Amino acid sequence: MTDSTASGLEHGTFDEWPAELRTLFDGTSIETKTGFTASLLAADEGRVRTSLLGVGELFAPDPGTLCFSLWPQSRAARLVSKTGCATLTFVFDEAFFQVQLQARIAPLEGSPVTCFIASIESGEWQKVPYARLVQGIGFEFARGQADAVLGRWREQIDVLKRAASAAA
Repeated sequence: MTDSTASGLEHGTFDEWPAELRTLFDGTSIETKTGFTASLLAADEGRVRTSLLGVGELFAPDPGTLCFSLWPQSRAARLVSKTGCATLTFVFDEAFFQVQLQARIAPLEGSPVTCFIASIESGEWQKVPYARLVQGIGFEFARGQADAVLGRWREQIDVLKRAASAAA
């Protein structure tokens, strides 16, 4: 659903991934999606922790789910494990997205990362006609690191796919 206000603000809500976002988070062709960054926020007792995630750390196995991986020692991983709540924010298609997630750990033996399976509680997006969002937080690989990072991301996507299958 799209609504507009007198200021020209366009916005909408969703409870399942729109098709374009499912494609972004489908775990394929990650080498063509590098540079995309999402911010995963977790909060507890007034403290907000942020983890930046690339497409190799996000996987949507179905329209209502997002699997994501975090380093086990990260503060965000501890908070999401404790509260079960997280918010994913990012820029896509000139709009700002914010997705409220309900998450749980998907235990996998031998995984170097902690995998979470999250359901979408609610999602919203907004954009204005007078300013185009061209990116949120962007990155480039350090010189000589692209192959190593893409290899690690492919492994992490495989782990997330295993986690999604185990949780189904």
